[in-house]
Amino acid sequence: MEITRERPEDWHEVEALMDLCFAPGRTALSSYRLRDGVDPERELCLILRADGIIRAAIRYWPVRIGAHDALLLGPIAVHPTAQGEGLGAWLMQESLGRARNAGWPRVMLVGDAPYYSRFGFARLDHVEMPPPTNPDRVLGLELQPGAWVDVSGPVSRIIDP
Repeated sequence: MEITRERPEDWHEVEALMDLCFAPGRTALSSYRLRDGVDPERELCLILRADGIIRAAIRYWPVRIGAHDALLLGPIAVHPTAQGEGLGAWLMQESLGRARNAGWPRVMLVGDAPYYSRFGFARLDHVEMPPPTNPDRVLGLELQPGAWVDVSGPVSRIIDP
């Protein structure tokens, strides 16, 4: 297996994997409103391919909290036949390392704290995702020391002029 950057021609195959892994209507979630009309951070959107088939994928999007930029991680998906093999953790660690090396200070996601805490994510008490997001599921990780200090407020999308 190898990890590579997602290419534009991979888009439909990745979307099919996301549809397979997540419930119908996934695009109705509030986190998708932050992605509408916004290009992903392509250098961080990775896929894991084996025998020519995408087994796992992770995507990142730029967002803003007040005057502070952040990465919104997600979705991350592993094909059901490959779940439990550590592929998601491999993609997570590789992509977070790349984000850190690219100079991103912070990353956030909406997810289950017990799962994502093993990667260092913790609840963001003062960061507000668009409703109806459960505040207990808004998690963040510092890629640089102190990156979440004094960062608070609603999360908004970043639109290039």
